[in-house]
Amino acid sequence: MRDAFHDDLDAIGQMLVDMGEMVRRSMERATNALLNADLALAEQVISEDMQIDNVQHELDANTLNLLARQQPVAGDLRTLVTSLRMSADLERMGDLTNHIAKVARMRFPAKAVPFELEDTVREMGTVAERIIAKVTHVIMSHDLDAAIQLEKDDDEMDKLHRKLFMALLDDSWSHGIETAIDITLLGRYYERCADHAVSVARRIYFLVTGEYSTDLA
Repeated sequence: MRDAFHDDLDAIGQMLVDMGEMVRRSMERATNALLNADLALAEQVISEDMQIDNVQHELDANTLNLLARQQPVAGDLRTLVTSLRMSADLERMGDLTNHIAKVARMRFPAKAVPFELEDTVREMGTVAERIIAKVTHVIMSHDLDAAIQLEKDDDEMDKLHRKLFMALLDDSWSHGIETAIDITLLGRYYERCADHAVSVARRIYFLVTGEYSTDLA
């Protein structure tokens, strides 16, 4: 019975890893759709968001089933409760990539991002992908050093987010209110994705140590 229980725990962990990889691919495609005004790619991201949601629903159902059947304690209980919270963070990250794709779709055939901000947004997408990939690694390996490093990656995203705002506030801004709103929302989507990744890292740290890290405050 215990072997079967731990097999079920391992399966839940693998589902979290799978969710992380799905979100990473979604972020890559959403950023490409945004910067290249690629309607087909944007539609793909939007339609595949439901797959991420379905994995979360299955994962949460399996987790609650194990809680009810096995009544785990100590580390096993912490694993299951933490998994529920991490699945919610990953699902929300998927939603944010979906929002990015919807901005691309809404402005098609035009590009939503002005030329002078393309490099900044591209870098935000790159940082987001790296953060999501690192989150997936942390979930799979319980690498606490990598979990703590995510706080620094989040700082990098915050700097890029501020850079977008500086462009919006500059007197030379000439793209109008509609584009300013798009850029404000896009900056928020990327920034919040990184925040959810840090949340996952905090949960992994707690899962492994039973304590909250002061380096992931």
